[in-house]
Amino acid sequence: MKLTISDQKTGGDLLLINGEKDFDRFFYTRDRAKKYFTIAWNTGIKQTVNIDGADHDFNTGTLLPLMFDQSFTFERPTDIVAWQFNREFYCVIDHDAEVSCAGFLFGMGDILFIRLDDPDQYRLKLLLDIFTQELNTQDHIQNDMLIMLLKRLIIIVTKLARAKYIPAEKHRDQKLDIFRKFNLLVEVNFRNEHSVNYYAGLLNKSPKTLSNIFSLYNDKTPQQVIQARIVLEAKRLLYYTTRSVKQITYELGFEDPAYFCNFFKRHTKQSPAVFRSDKALPELIK
Repeated sequence: MKLTISDQKTGGDLLLINGEKDFDRFFYTRDRAKKYFTIAWNTGIKQTVNIDGADHDFNTGTLLPLMFDQSFTFERPTDIVAWQFNREFYCVIDHDAEVSCAGFLFGMGDILFIRLDDPDQYRLKLLLDIFTQELNTQDHIQNDMLIMLLKRLIIIVTKLARAKYIPAEKHRDQKLDIFRKFNLLVEVNFRNEHSVNYYAGLLNKSPKTLSNIFSLYNDKTPQQVIQARIVLEAKRLLYYTTRSVKQITYELGFEDPAYFCNFFKRHTKQSPAVFRSDKALPELIK
């Protein structure tokens, strides 16, 4: 089953995919005209999900938030329930005061697998039923109702993710907001800005303060977060495009291809050329 609603004026889309066997042979949004945030729920047994070329275990009864620029495939798409929406339908950044997910649920850089207990799954099933009813009901308030439901879904998933990934004693809203804002700023600027000092200045914090805050919520330092985001984008460009290493060098804000190659090899143990030859999928290259 695949249910959709589209707003012709804004270009906003909401999709609900439930047990769809043709979930697309290669379900990736990176090079498509419309890019969707995704919340995927594995309702079946444990399976494999491939995200940006790497395999991960996707356990039963688990949620997986995915960014609009991530590429992914599921081993058994018929077991997947997925909500997808684009920025035009609901912008998580513009509405961050309502859902508090930007820079954590979406845009943290790490892959979050959120395990659901039985009450959580029952609650999500009820919400899924309401989504299905509303997508099948066409009236003048349908769009507003679905935005409200999507907002509720994001809030629920964010709370579950916080409970799993952030211990209760570390729920300090001001520091968590700085952590989230840093991740968002990196997501927007990593192609051009590679230094912690730049982001610290935007946040009116010292680099040391940022490091102390990150020690509460992440096992990476701020500099490691920036570097990991650059490496991930480099892998995506090598994996899914035919851009030359020189083009990728400049696209990611490096001035010297040799320096970029050394940077990439230092973080992956492979040169860009070797990584591409080992990982590239001919059927995906356009």
